[in-house]
Amino acid sequence: MRNSVRVNNAARSDKYNLEHHEYSQLKTHYDKKNKIGWLYMNGVPRPYFTPQLLNDIAHYHQHVQLEMEMSEQTQYDYLVFASDEENIFSLGRDLELIYQLVKQQNKEKLSLYAKNCIAPLYQHLTHLNSDLVTISLVQGDALGGGFEAALSTDIIIAERGTQFGFPEVLFNSFPSMGGFSLLNRKVGTAVAENIMLSGQLFTAEALYEIGIIDILAEKGDAELELYKFIKGKNPAAQQRHVIRKVKEACNPISYQELTRINEIWVNAILKTNEKDLRMMQRLIVRQSRPLVS
Repeated sequence: MRNSVRVNNAARSDKYNLEHHEYSQLKTHYDKKNKIGWLYMNGVPRPYFTPQLLNDIAHYHQHVQLEMEMSEQTQYDYLVFASDEENIFSLGRDLELIYQLVKQQNKEKLSLYAKNCIAPLYQHLTHLNSDLVTISLVQGDALGGGFEAALSTDIIIAERGTQFGFPEVLFNSFPSMGGFSLLNRKVGTAVAENIMLSGQLFTAEALYEIGIIDILAEKGDAELELYKFIKGKNPAAQQRHVIRKVKEACNPISYQELTRINEIWVNAILKTNEKDLRMMQRLIVRQSRPLVS
């Protein structure tokens, strides 16, 4: 039986070509000593969720899941979601793609893109069907879907001065990758609605005070705080993590819930008027602005 399991795992590894896969918009690293899988996003041309970046993340998640299965859940203890861009964690969804699909009234492709956007979040929510802890290391601004992606992990470590927010309200849309569900579970309906509908940017310091950010780090110290958490040297963060587990048990977020919200979003955004499309174009210009080297 054991031999047949090894053969099956080898076949699956070959199927996904996991050993030597190269990503175009993702950098990965394995910290063997601390059993950490590092995932650094690098969206091109800018750090937001392009279809290619989403595909790279999905492939890496498959890699981690398979390695956990093959190692009997011992390969990874932590999965860290980070960015390879200085001062930006993620600018969220690909607004240029969304704009074009809305103009074309292409519901099929828009629905597919939306579905691919919630996939990595749901993987975080379910810990990749493995016994590991997911952590967002936010060293730059997290907007729209970037904020939602951070919320989907077990622990958020953010540096002082970083900003979070949902700009979707500016063109009469809403965060649809699970933002409301995730915020509601953390801080309740009233606070979640205020953050979602205000269109404002919130500092890491402000979100730490109300319990959305789990660990607040000084500028440049996010990785230091990560290793302090892993080594059990941050009791307050450990307690927050335990409480989060309780909230997950009391208020689980299902894949069906996320897909239903996505359906509502797709149907709504296809009805976007010309005034709101012009606002979306202005945000696209800002999202596409070249990074300062």
